Amino acid sequence: MSKLKRRSLITAGAALPVLAAAAPAAAQTTILVEPGNVQQTIQGFGGMNHSVWIADLTAAQRDTAFGNGSGQLGFSILRIPVHEDRANWSREVATAQRAIALGAKVFASPWNPPAHMTESFSGGKRLRYDMYDDYVQHLNDFDQFMASNGVDLYGISVQNEPDYAHDWTAWTPQEMLRFCRENAGAIGTRVIAPESFQYRKNQSDPILNDPQALGNVDIIGAHLYGTQNADLPYPLFQQKGGGKELWMTEVYHPNSSDSADLWPGALDTGEHMHRALVYGRFQTYVWWYIRRSYGPMREDGRISKRGANMAHFSKWVRPGYQRITATANPQANVYITAFKSGARIVIVAINKNASSVYFPFTVQGGGNATVATWLTDANNTLAASSSPTMTNGSFGAQLPARSIRTFVIN
Repeated sequence: MSKLKRRSLITAGAALPVLAAAAPAAAQTTILVEPGNVQQTIQGFGGMNHSVWIADLTAAQRDTAFGNGSGQLGFSILRIPVHEDRANWSREVATAQRAIALGAKVFASPWNPPAHMTESFSGGKRLRYDMYDDYVQHLNDFDQFMASNGVDLYGISVQNEPDYAHDWTAWTPQEMLRFCRENAGAIGTRVIAPESFQYRKNQSDPILNDPQALGNVDIIGAHLYGTQNADLPYPLFQQKGGGKELWMTEVYHPNSSDSADLWPGALDTGEHMHRALVYGRFQTYVWWYIRRSYGPMREDGRISKRGANMAHFSKWVRPGYQRITATANPQANVYITAFKSGARIVIVAINKNASSVYFPFTVQGGGNATVATWLTDANNTLAASSSPTMTNGSFGAQLPARSIRTFVIN
C-alpha cells in the first residue's frame, strides 16, 4: 500500500463481488455454535500507523485505537513501516510504545531497502543480490532500535507487496524464496513473508513447498485487495503450514473513496472480516491507516461505522481466543462468526437485509446464562443492547435490519 489512492484495477475490475440484497424469509435455521470444534487461534485485530506519509496518531488517538474502554476500538495489533531512511525510525516510537503499553503486538513492514542496496531492472527496482546480508542487518538494526526504545517487535516482514511494486521494491517469487531460504534465518525476530497484495498463492507456494525456506519463516502474511472469495481458502497452508501463523496484514474494504460512516455500506467491512476469518482462516485482520476518512478512526479521532464493525470483533475477541465452528450463513445476507476463550463464547452476527430477522441459537454443551449484547446499526454505534437469557444452551435473538451485533456468553 502506498500513500497514493489504491489502484483502479483493485477497486474496479478486481473488486470483491457485491452480494445482491435478498428479501429475508422467515428464519427457520437454528444457529448452531460448536465450542468443541476449534479452528484457528486469533492473534488480534488492528491497523497501520505511518508517520511519514500522514500525521502520527495523537496521544488521545493512541488510546482510542488500542484502549478497550467505552468509545475505544480495542485494537491489539499495530503495523509500522521500516523506513529506508534511519533518520525516520524515531518517528514511529511514540505510538508503538503506547500500543505495547496497552497490550498490543507491534510488527513492521519495509517498502524499500536503503537506496544503495537497490538496482534498476525492467523499469523497476530490486534488492541487489550481493546486498542480501546487508539487508538482513538493516532489518535487524531496526528491530534492535525499536527494542532499545521499549518496543519488542512481534515480527518483521521481508517486503510489503513484492508483487505490486510500482512505487517500491519488487521481488519475484524465486527471489523471495532464495532470501527466505538463505538469509531470513539470520533475522532476529519472527519473519513475515511474502505479503502479496492480492493473496496470490504463487508468491507463497514456493515458501511452503521448500522446507528450508519455510523453516526460516514464522508467519505467512497476505493482503486482500481484490481477492476473490473463492481464493480465500489455502489448502496448501493447511497441509504444510503446521506451526506457522497465517496473518492478513493489510486491507481496506470496500474502498477508499466512501466515508467510513456511510451506512449500510460499512457493513461490508464486517462481512469481509467474517469471510477472512471463516473461509481464509486468518489469525489477524489488519486495516491500512488507522485514522483516515475511510478508516476505523475518523480524522477527528472518533470511531467510524467501519471502525465499529471492526470493534464488534476486536473489543470482545481478544488475542488467544479461538474461532469455533458455527452456522456461518444461515440465511441470505446473514453472517455468523463464533469464538471461545475458556467458558466464554463470543458470537458476531451480521444482518445485511433490509428487514430484521429472528434466530434461535444453540450452544452445544451450554447451560444457563445472561447473554450480554452490543449493537451497531444506522442509529446506534457499539450500543449495549437487550440481553436474552440462555437456558440449557439455547436462546433466541433478533438481528435488526442492516446491523452487526455481538453476543457475549460467560
